[in-house]
Amino acid sequence: MRERGKATLNLAGSLLLAHPAMHDPNFRRSVVLLSSHGDDGAMGVVLNRPLGKQLGDLNPQFAASPLAGVPVYQGGPVQTGQLILAAWQPQPLESGFRFFFGIDVDKAETLQGREGVRLRAFLGYSGWSKGQLENELRHNTWVITPVSTELLEGNEGQGLWRAILGGLSPEWKLMAGEPEDLSGN
Repeated sequence: MRERGKATLNLAGSLLLAHPAMHDPNFRRSVVLLSSHGDDGAMGVVLNRPLGKQLGDLNPQFAASPLAGVPVYQGGPVQTGQLILAAWQPQPLESGFRFFFGIDVDKAETLQGREGVRLRAFLGYSGWSKGQLENELRHNTWVITPVSTELLEGNEGQGLWRAILGGLSPEWKLMAGEPEDLSGN
């Protein structure tokens, strides 16, 4: 990806953490995993908006399926009726993970049996048109961090956002720990 004659970092596979000052309800205290980022824009899913449902609850087609227990998340404000299946698998030898995005049901069922694979379903996605994400980054709307599988385990909702952001530095930890409603202070 290029911007004004200089090379720009491709952020696909990175996490975008909403800046603590962001008040947009679509992204407040969100953790977005970018699945693509290029000259035409960017796309990802919000990892910390669980809907408290599983695929079997959401769609009768999945009720008797091996995927019935896959948790469903709100992936973002774009096409919220679209179901997206995704999975990731730790790659210990490479100190990373392998991310599968927009997979079909057969692929999801195949991946489900593999050791360490985490499957999730997302309703909708987060998308940015050409240059939009770069503009938001110039205005410090997002904090960028690499993904590690440890970061994606054990926390849900805002707890995931707080854990990742707070782990970046003491200053970020302080900001991540601020209460949602500051009027009680």
